[in-house]
Amino acid sequence: MVRPYLPLNAFRAFEASARHLSFTRAAIELNVTQAAVSHQVKSLEEQLNVVLFKRLPRGLMITAEGESLLPVLRDSFDRMADAVERFRGGHVREILAVGAVGTFAVGWLLPRLAAFRERHPFVEVRLSTNNNRVDLAAEGLDFAIRFGAGAWHGTDAVRLFDAPLSVLAIPAVAHDLREPADLLGLTLLRSYRRDEWTRWFEAAGLPRTQPPQNAIVFDTSLAMMEAVLQGAGVGLAPPLMFSRLLAAGAVVQPFETSLALGSYWLTRLQSRSLTPAMAAFSAWLAEAVAQEGLG
Repeated sequence: MVRPYLPLNAFRAFEASARHLSFTRAAIELNVTQAAVSHQVKSLEEQLNVVLFKRLPRGLMITAEGESLLPVLRDSFDRMADAVERFRGGHVREILAVGAVGTFAVGWLLPRLAAFRERHPFVEVRLSTNNNRVDLAAEGLDFAIRFGAGAWHGTDAVRLFDAPLSVLAIPAVAHDLREPADLLGLTLLRSYRRDEWTRWFEAAGLPRTQPPQNAIVFDTSLAMMEAVLQGAGVGLAPPLMFSRLLAAGAVVQPFETSLALGSYWLTRLQSRSLTPAMAAFSAWLAEAVAQEGLG
């Protein structure tokens, strides 16, 4: 297939002129003359047989045809810049797109991510967070770290570790908690799982206890713990993910009872072959989990 000639200099001149709505300012950015930019844009218009700008006394106004071309060029230039950046320093940089449950990302991964980057400096990690609902294919992710039972259609899942839930409260509230039944007079905070407080009370030896119906429901433990810190109630969350708050004394765990409802898993599409960056990240995660005795 013979590809059509692509006038890259003219495309650059058009894109810069569209951003500045000025041939003069585009020329300054590109370090050429204003006449050169104007000529390049005019040449592009003639080649495409369209008008890209309306020339005004005090600048430019982009036309509908120009508006349709601009985002395509911006995306192409960004992708070319990313590709060139990967080769900086004589090494191929590889992008690794990871989606993670927000609680895991903030509570466990981020404090340790510098160690991975130090060991693998040419892997660029792009981390996005979610509330455990993720579409690997649609979001273009190499990995997704999720919480659950490990069964997601079309994915390979590697178990990382459990994160049992326990009661967490600010010290002023925890001071009056002598036994689990004392919780019944408080506002209980929970995630979208309706039965978690009921199951925690059963684990604590109160099998017939029904928690109050005025519980506040959150879609992430991060938001729940912020509410705990603000004195809105008592949370049921994984202490492991909030170890820094516990170490600082901002919250306490008044009872030893914990409830295991699932594990964190490293998942990828079964159709997705491992890249060197993916293999490095997977191996590093397994090592970090083993070193901390969590697996």
